[in-house]
Amino acid sequence: MEPQAGEITQLLNRWGKGDPAALEALAPLVYDQLREIAEACLRRERSDHTLQPTAMVNEIFTGLLELRRVALNDRGHFFAFSARLTRRILIDYARKTNAGKRGGGWQRIPLDAELSWAGDERGEALDLSRALDELTQLDAEKTRVIELHYFLGCTVEEIAGLLNLSRRTVERSLQFSLVFLRRRLAV
Repeated sequence: MEPQAGEITQLLNRWGKGDPAALEALAPLVYDQLREIAEACLRRERSDHTLQPTAMVNEIFTGLLELRRVALNDRGHFFAFSARLTRRILIDYARKTNAGKRGGGWQRIPLDAELSWAGDERGEALDLSRALDELTQLDAEKTRVIELHYFLGCTVEEIAGLLNLSRRTVERSLQFSLVFLRRRLAV
């Protein structure tokens, strides 16, 4: 069942004002979409990845619970924030998984078909995180676009709607971001 227009925004506003019951009411409205996003994100990971979509969604909600109060204005802001949490979860997972290794065994997280040049034998997930941090310093909106596209699997049209941008602006942001990341991740 699709949530009523504005229902997610109303719950986010209540939660932002400190109502813990609002997050409980929000969870079933966004859970299926977050799980689909997690499944799509994990399909882009290496085949032996042990993190499961349900665990990733649970981590997102754990991250939200730890915040207690947050100002998420609407559905778009919520999913953009969820994209950042997804990114952190994958990076933290990579750190934990590879903690015992001395730099070897790191796996590149392929962004998408446009970044197919990023082979598994070069680089590491943490390099991607650092490159995205550099992009954020340059242009935070472009980082939000790439996070929504890569980490949440949103289409250009969905990103345009979520961030209130034109389709062309989203396309240009993706093009710029992909070139920027290629250059930062090149060995």
